[in-house]
Order: sequence, then C-alpha cells, then structure tokens
Amino acid sequence: MNPKFKPLFDTLSFQNGIRLKNRLVMAPMTNFSSNEDGTVSDEEVKYYVRRSNGVSMVVTACAYVTPNGKGFKGEFGADRDEMIPSFGKLASAIKGQGAKAVLQIFHGGRECPPELVPDGEILSASYVPSERGSGKGPRGLTGDEVESMIAAFGEATRRAIEAGFDGVEIHGANGYLIQQFFSPHSNRRDDKWGGSLEKRLAFPLAIVDEVKKVIAEHAKEPFIVGYRFSPEEPETPGITMADTLELIDALAGKNLDYLHVSVTDFWSKPRRGVDDERSRMEIINERVGKKVPVIGVGSLYSADDVLKAFETGVPLLALGRELIIDPDWVEKVESGKEEEIQTELDLGAQDRLVVPEPLWQAIVNTPGWFPGVK
Repeated sequence: MNPKFKPLFDTLSFQNGIRLKNRLVMAPMTNFSSNEDGTVSDEEVKYYVRRSNGVSMVVTACAYVTPNGKGFKGEFGADRDEMIPSFGKLASAIKGQGAKAVLQIFHGGRECPPELVPDGEILSASYVPSERGSGKGPRGLTGDEVESMIAAFGEATRRAIEAGFDGVEIHGANGYLIQQFFSPHSNRRDDKWGGSLEKRLAFPLAIVDEVKKVIAEHAKEPFIVGYRFSPEEPETPGITMADTLELIDALAGKNLDYLHVSVTDFWSKPRRGVDDERSRMEIINERVGKKVPVIGVGSLYSADDVLKAFETGVPLLALGRELIIDPDWVEKVESGKEEEIQTELDLGAQDRLVVPEPLWQAIVNTPGWFPGVK
C-alpha cells in the first residue's frame, strides 16, 4: 500500500465498543430491485456481496417501516415480521464478507408516490404538497398516528436485531418523513410536534429514543445506531445551516454511534444560515465531531479524493456511486493499485459489476448521475 493511504485503514471503535476495520463505508443507495412483496431479491444479495469485501461497514438501501412509507418501486420492507428471514439472508451475506451490516430505516412521507401506498394516501407532518415529488397534498398525521409512527421505527429496529444486522441507520435526510417534521416548509403543526424549532425537533428525537429503547430491550450484544440528515433545503421556508447545527447538537447528546451527512458534493458550502466559507462537512465535523463520529460523503471517486476529504478530520468516508463503478476500490487502494481504480462507469460491464437490472436501467437512463453516463 502507498503509505499516504494507510490512515484510511486505521480501525475506529464506536462508543458501544464495536470496531470498524477501516474508515471506508458503503453509502446507502436505493437499488429498485427488491421483490414485489418487499423481500430482498437474490440479485440484491449478490450486489451487496460484490461490494462488502473491502469496506468496514455497509449501510443498506432504505427499508420502509410501514406500508404507507414506501418511497420507491423495488424497495424492501421492514414493516412486518415476515420480512425477518429475508433480511437475515442479506445481513448474513454482508457480514460474511467481513463488513458490519447496517439497515437503513425510513418512511417516505409526502415524497411517496401515491401508487405505491395503500389507497394512494400520502402522509406528512402537515398538509403541504412537496415541491419535488408528485405534488399531491399529503394528509397530516394525527397525534395518535405520530405516536404509532415512532413505534413503527422501533419495531423495524427489533426486526433488524432479530435478522442479525449489526445496526440501524435512521434516515432523517433527503426530504423524507423525519426531515419533514424538522422542516419549517413541511411542518406547519401547532401541537407538540411542530411550531418552534424545539418542537420540530421532537419527532426526530423521539424516534432516536424509541430505537435506543428497543435495542436495550432486545439486543443481546452491542448494536450500532446512526442518523443520516441533509444539512439544508432549497425550499423557502426550509432548513438552514443554522437549523442543522441545532439538530446535530441535539443528536450529539443522544449517544449515537455516528452521524451521516447526506450531500452530493463533500466540498459544498452553506447556502444560508451561517457566515462561513468552509464546506458544510467541515463545519458539521467541527461542531460535533468530538462527541460523535461523522460520516462524510459526496462525489468522492479517486483514492486522492477520499484522502483529501479524510484530511479535513472527518473520520469516516462513505462511497456510493464509486462502489457501483468499481466494487474493488478498497482492495485496489489496500494493495497499492489505486492507479487501476475506475472512476467512470463502463457501460458494457453490468454483469462484471453485478448490478441488478432495475438499478442499471435507472443509472444508464439518468444522464449526469454517474460519471461516464452522458
């Protein structure tokens, strides 16, 4: 190995004692490839096995916690106990390659396509249509439904424990339900779940508390809990960088194992809310990095890209698109062959890359999403 990359292969121990073998993580990416009933397909298992050998931790695609939370065609479900054997197969496959297996749990809220949820009824914090999705006005959850939704995240966590996962990642990013409760754009409630910033924090923090309670009751050994968030929203009113600093301060007090930032470019700078010329990732890591490890991500392709990001002090780096382009990325760096890393998608290599057909079609038909796809 080139000595300059050696720090990427240092171990890291979470506060719960679980140790990661290196600083490289597979980012969660929707793959559109599950079976119709929400179970994990054989193609998905092969896809994850192909990418789990080098990284220290794999965060799966998101799994919906209730039937009305399904956000994508071909998404797997964590909404009922019948899913546990299917998830067990996935967890075992990832762990068999030497990586920790973390299930991302999620509810799409107002971003759910109506055709994917029961009766076409989409739900959110309030009746505010999305500016990104179907545009259909969601129904705001009642107080009792909010409590039931929090419990559903706990039940999904129990299923992940029983399936043999090493942890869960709470998906509070990308405009989905948890973020919808935190956002002043989508949350116009006047009860204890909305209004002030403190009240808009109540739902995300209640989910964290419920997840941790379930782990205390059901896990027989240490279990990872991470939280993913998007630092800003384009909508007005929307989440600002200043709001996010309040969010991560609150999350840092919850004894989480990591915080995972969702941005498309590691080096992107704040839009509004703070007067700071540094990247959002650097600001976030400075704010809470001494309390909880931060996972950085965003358009990191070459070994030098990842090393430069790591040298900001962010202790863990997630690779998403790059591990689809080159599943052997980690092994190539570790064996001193970083010059052989592919950073553009080979459009003739679907079989070699072990990418399920629905995901492959999404990639090749979305120009600009992946380097090499025009």
